[in-house]
Amino acid sequence: MRPVLLMKVFVTRRIPPEGRAALARAAEKRCNRPLNPDPPPEAHPAPHGPSLQLAARLAAQPFCEVEQWDSDEPIPVKELERGVAGAHGLLCLLSDLVDKRILDAAGANLKVISTLSVGVDHLALDEIKKRGIRVGYTPDVLTDTTAELAVSLLLTTCRRLPEAIEEVKNGGWTSWKPLWLCGYGLTQSTVGIVGLGRIGQAIARRLKPFGVQRFLYTGRQPRPEEAAEFQAEFVSTPELAAQSDFIVVACSLTPATKGLCNKDFFQKMKETAVFVNISRGDVVNQDDLYQALASGQIAAAGLDVTTPEPLPTNHPLLTLKNCGITPRTSGKAAPA
Repeated sequence: MRPVLLMKVFVTRRIPPEGRAALARAAEKRCNRPLNPDPPPEAHPAPHGPSLQLAARLAAQPFCEVEQWDSDEPIPVKELERGVAGAHGLLCLLSDLVDKRILDAAGANLKVISTLSVGVDHLALDEIKKRGIRVGYTPDVLTDTTAELAVSLLLTTCRRLPEAIEEVKNGGWTSWKPLWLCGYGLTQSTVGIVGLGRIGQAIARRLKPFGVQRFLYTGRQPRPEEAAEFQAEFVSTPELAAQSDFIVVACSLTPATKGLCNKDFFQKMKETAVFVNISRGDVVNQDDLYQALASGQIAAAGLDVTTPEPLPTNHPLLTLKNCGITPRTSGKAAPA
């Protein structure tokens, strides 16, 4: 007879190796006993696929059961409701909306939600707090990689690389022309950062050697200690839009920042300014951004976040030569 179950965990995606190790450590800490390294294979046969090996190991323990949605694609809501029912813990991703409906489906057992993300805008925090559920997230785990992607988007966009590559492919490259596909340089420029948190600082740190003359930032309040490294000036959002040659949005999505970059924001920007968003798609009014780019109100934009994700292939933004869009690709590749 199997011993009494002390903990059930539901995972909304296939678990990569590093995630399996972390989950094992968490289970050991929670139950204050080590996992048996090799549970008897006849007790609980291992499911097929290496990503399920930890689930098999934990399921063979007397204290923990792990069920996961065995796919890299988002879990359907109905499956999430079914899987989380009765669970003590939920391990989810930023693409999993954990709202009142999911919390009701989970029931009173749910005590911990852990999200593999820095942002928590997909979690109904007020409702979660009301139920006394603890939340874990992953601050700083992708700070460097996200900052590198932001700089890559900025450089790619301001130097018009997507247009240039397309011209090579379609035969538009004929001979050298002095002003053909000229972009905008960072030297002696003003860079505005919306949100000088960990990622905003990491972006400024990487851009400083390019000869940026002035950094501006905006947010809920001044951050003089963090800003000192870059001699960054705290300004209002309209001032930042009006004075910056390059704008990078790196803030959290909150009720205050939703739709922050809208028609008024883009109208204040310079015609030569480049706009980059690596925060969340809902921070930007995409219809207003399209109009600003299509009319020449601003020079270019680079995005790795949109609403929705993925962006439909017939979306108007994808018709513009001065808008570069990539999937959210700021994760670290596993070492060889």
